[in-house]
Amino acid sequence: MAQFTLKDITLRVPGKALTKPLRVALETGRYEWNERDAIERHVKPGDKVLDIGAGAGYISIIAGRAAGPENVISVEGNPVMMEALRHNLDENGAQATQVLHGAVVADNFDEDTVLFAARDAFWSSSIANEKTNPDKIVEVPALKLSALLDEHQPTIVSMDVEGGELELCQQPWPPCVRMVVMEIHTSQYPPSAVKAIFDGMSRNNMTLMPWGTRGEVIVLQRCDK
Repeated sequence: MAQFTLKDITLRVPGKALTKPLRVALETGRYEWNERDAIERHVKPGDKVLDIGAGAGYISIIAGRAAGPENVISVEGNPVMMEALRHNLDENGAQATQVLHGAVVADNFDEDTVLFAARDAFWSSSIANEKTNPDKIVEVPALKLSALLDEHQPTIVSMDVEGGELELCQQPWPPCVRMVVMEIHTSQYPPSAVKAIFDGMSRNNMTLMPWGTRGEVIVLQRCDK
């Protein structure tokens, strides 16, 4: 295990889940820094946060400091990261945060498991596609988005799913979700697909929140008025 300190948060990461660019991001403090800033700005006491694609647990830990760790649910698909995720939460005061193993899928997915690409850099792991190296594919539980939202009733969702956001944004989201912090992976999409992400969330009565939006990390807020 390699160990990194970002401000006062210590993260352990398996060596087999690290590449040089990821290691540099962790060493320089640029790892998930846009997501961190958005979560620090918007999560308040009383919120419940669903962190989809939790990775090493950094965003879950930060969210727990604002909302209380018992009000955070961390979801991670990469089996290589599960031990480190639980360790990092526990070592940074988030023992009460619940951890779920699985990849989040749209409601039209019919299977109980899904093929997942556990890539060399854990932050690039995602649901597998036809281009995935077969040696990197593992089978993990499939967690339907609506079931997660209905069970946990989050007010804020943080989502970093490496290309899976397009499909997840096309379905209904419940009104309990007041804000979404999401990385959109524009290198994987044509402009029409980026538009479809915004159009899908607009149908859910969500619109852009400028404060916290930076680069590919966007913040969406519910517009009830």
